[in-house]
Amino acid sequence: MAGLNKISLIGNLGKDPEVRYTPDGLAVTNFSIAVSEKFKEKGESKERTTWFRVSAFGKLGEICGEYLSKGKQVYVEGRLHTSEWKDKDGNNRFSLEVAASQMVMLGQKGDSYNTAETSGYEKPASSPAKPRPSVSENTGVPGMPQEPHDTGPQEDDIPF
Repeated sequence: MAGLNKISLIGNLGKDPEVRYTPDGLAVTNFSIAVSEKFKEKGESKERTTWFRVSAFGKLGEICGEYLSKGKQVYVEGRLHTSEWKDKDGNNRFSLEVAASQMVMLGQKGDSYNTAETSGYEKPASSPAKPRPSVSENTGVPGMPQEPHDTGPQEDDIPF
């Protein structure tokens, strides 16, 4: 029986992405996003923020490193990945992060994003009402989803 490991997040970057390259030249970009939820507890409005560590590989990693910055709102889709290691004191440590397979730049009216000149990545229209571009990446990393490039809903797809 096959399983499913998929997570979708919308949040804001906590700091600028960090880009590194493997010896083979593969871009690996790490960033964190804060996802907030509002709820009521005993009649009082509260807000809880959960931080997610995200890694993007290859072309998607390069695009994230170039066009994302602290505070920007993004949609990230990917899979959860766990890492285990021993710290300097010999204690077992555990980390949970999102291996991104798709990223869509979101934001408020007036936010500006530059564009990348890559296949499947289009320049956003001058009207802020149109959706921002979406980037999916065939990463070549084993176990990573390999999805086609998606530019999000087109004007004809919007039901109003």
